[in-house]
Amino acid sequence: MMGLMASEEIRTMTPPTVRSSAAHDAGKRGGPSTHAWPKRLLVLGIVLSALNLRPAITSLGALLEEVRDGLGMSGSAAGLLTSVPPLCFALFGVMAPRLARRFGPGAVVCAGMVAIATGLLIRPYAGGTAGFLAASALALMGIAVSNVLMPVIVKHWFPDRVGSMTGLYSMALALGTSLAAAVTVPLTDALGGSWQAGLALWAGLAVAAILPWLPFVRGRVSAPGAEPEREERQASASADPAREEAPRLRITRSRTAWALAVFFGLQATAAYITMGWMAQIFRDAGVPAGTAGLLLAVTMAMGIPLAFVIPRLATRLPHQGPIVLALGVCGLAGYAGLYLAPAAGAWAWALLLGVANCAFPLALTMVGMRARTGPGVAQLSAFAQSTGYLISIPGPLLVGVLYQHSGGWGLPIALMSALMIPQMVVGFLAGRDRTVEAEAGR
Repeated sequence: MMGLMASEEIRTMTPPTVRSSAAHDAGKRGGPSTHAWPKRLLVLGIVLSALNLRPAITSLGALLEEVRDGLGMSGSAAGLLTSVPPLCFALFGVMAPRLARRFGPGAVVCAGMVAIATGLLIRPYAGGTAGFLAASALALMGIAVSNVLMPVIVKHWFPDRVGSMTGLYSMALALGTSLAAAVTVPLTDALGGSWQAGLALWAGLAVAAILPWLPFVRGRVSAPGAEPEREERQASASADPAREEAPRLRITRSRTAWALAVFFGLQATAAYITMGWMAQIFRDAGVPAGTAGLLLAVTMAMGIPLAFVIPRLATRLPHQGPIVLALGVCGLAGYAGLYLAPAAGAWAWALLLGVANCAFPLALTMVGMRARTGPGVAQLSAFAQSTGYLISIPGPLLVGVLYQHSGGWGLPIALMSALMIPQMVVGFLAGRDRTVEAEAGR
């Protein structure tokens, strides 16, 4: 079902502001063309949107203890709270291709930024755990649709620069992640110690991300006619005859798609456990709250340079498996350190886990590499991310339950370490030089 939904979306994926020029130039250039200013505006929109895709989570991780005390949450309830992001990403991410087909990808991403801004603004003041969860879900819904559409937009607008643009997008995502982790506690202190104000301030960044997408929203509303649709289909066919095969692609038949989905799910499990609980692990080991938030920021900040380097390296290799294994070894070493000496070697463990978390930009890059066409990328992105986030849901919740009932971090860290092994196995399989069209196109 997800594959069919994603294939439908591609018929209207060409940005509305450039439909006519795409039809005119596709044959000469072999792909979508556009004037310079929409493409530059799109780059700005991608970067600002990426900056907003994790602060809703890492800002909460830095203040989780204060939020728990303020709302009267138990450890299990806090574990549920850290499981909400992957649940929302799985449920709402699968809707992204259909929404993009109906309204245009620019309009959907713009609406996603509006949802993020609204959810972040109201969740600290919603009153009670239920209201906090509902407002968080609104913000996470906006993140979910943007998560799925970003690889599709990059593949369509920048087909010859998938590695570079994925690296830029991933680098901005890592920057937003680490920035929220690093400055949320100091800003909260500067605002009088109110955790509500410390969480709500991140709505301003989401408001800024709305603006670059507005021209694309206006263009989509004014140009839904039948003739542009025919021009686009003709342009797409001349640019890439394989697009005609999209309706016959059954993504669930692809072993590579399943391997990539499981890899995405396991790396997401590790990432959300890290974002939701790592600061608390350090605080329980005697590290001050501000330093614990800074350690989490260091972990997230490792993705800033590596998120740009790893996708570029991955696109130059026929097999991305060795990168998967190297990241996994760093993760195992970081978990061992958290277990043996969480406070004494805190900075080293933060760095190692930061390297391991760069499995996320690698997974995004492989989404673009494991499909030959735009329809294939859309279907694979929706399938891998939605299925992957479903797989990742139990992890943060289980960590919270184990922590509450065992009274320590031994069992949760053992769980994190155990999950790294299958992540390395399926990631190695997903890194093979295969395409989903070859496996599922029949």
